[in-house]
Amino acid sequence: MAISDLDSLTLSLTEELIARHSVSPDDDGCQQLLASHLEEMGFEIEHLPFGDVSNIWATRPGTEASPLLAFAGHTDVVPPGPASEWETDPFVPTLVDGVLYGRGASDMKGSLAAMITGIKRFLGNQPAYKGTIALLITSDEEAEAVNGTVKVMEELSNRGTHIDWCVVGEPSSKEQVGDVIRVGRRGSLSGKLRVIGLQGHVAYPDDAINPIHRAMAALQELVDETWDEGNEFFPPTSMQISNIHGGTGANNVIPSELEVLFNFRYSSETTDDVLVQRTLAILDKHELNFEVDWHLSGRPFITQGGELIPATQASIQDVLGIETELSTSGGTSDGRFIAPTGTQVVELGPSNATIHKVNECVATDDLLQLSHVYTALLERLLAK
Repeated sequence: MAISDLDSLTLSLTEELIARHSVSPDDDGCQQLLASHLEEMGFEIEHLPFGDVSNIWATRPGTEASPLLAFAGHTDVVPPGPASEWETDPFVPTLVDGVLYGRGASDMKGSLAAMITGIKRFLGNQPAYKGTIALLITSDEEAEAVNGTVKVMEELSNRGTHIDWCVVGEPSSKEQVGDVIRVGRRGSLSGKLRVIGLQGHVAYPDDAINPIHRAMAALQELVDETWDEGNEFFPPTSMQISNIHGGTGANNVIPSELEVLFNFRYSSETTDDVLVQRTLAILDKHELNFEVDWHLSGRPFITQGGELIPATQASIQDVLGIETELSTSGGTSDGRFIAPTGTQVVELGPSNATIHKVNECVATDDLLQLSHVYTALLERLLAK
């Protein structure tokens, strides 16, 4: 297939994926579509469903099994939000002046299409190559992330399968493809705080305990706390309150409890255990009657040294002629489940300017360039 045909396939496949209503964790046939293209290229496809989540592990060995280079991504998308706020139907891919609109265009159906064509181009150029090419695709990245990549990695670990290098297609770039790659991510620890009071009439505060009043000083101290100073790889740990709810809806009733949701995005200078203990100490100091439910989404990780980062930088330079920034900013990604196994991980995808927003979109040139960068990376790492 000629290069122009591959470029056309990158765009048409992205459009086919956008048209599928794969709101997490529903895959809505996206993985079957991708599998059909991979099977044509000689990949062995394993469907690894867990619960209501669809997962694929696809492999194609070359002249030898090692090293193993995997592309990782997700077919699920976040809900589109109010359809009335979209300029186009979020599940009808719409091309306007070189920009493709639709839910998942940049996060991350475009990357999945670019992976397919990037690999296809590589196989056309290098029918004999060393190592194994693999794809790990899930439909559980945007939601609970409990039956997706984490379960596939457990299965691979049980088999003794080790991924040497992994390229996650998350939208990492700012202004143009390749100007930023993620080489790590901060940890994410969430808490659901319940402060318990005693309901009563606002006219008789001495006969009630107002949990909102009781919690205010403690919450302010948590917000003002310096958790760490960060380091050369990570910014300082940030604690953010994301939701507060209390009251019955009446203005003359002191509520019986207050619920507070908060999240730590934390650096490698601290741990989730330390953050829990320091938080509890502050709450105890203010003599609150409280309960906290904790949820650890992922610990911080970073790739240092190895072949993958310089190969990615060189591939971007070769194809696009730009220098790339190494970053650990942003939210969580499924890289947090892959890196702890000793895998070198980078995240390389299109611009993240519109992800999770109404009118999500991606420049078509960005997807074509991304496909070529993926090909260049394969050639640097696996060509004989």
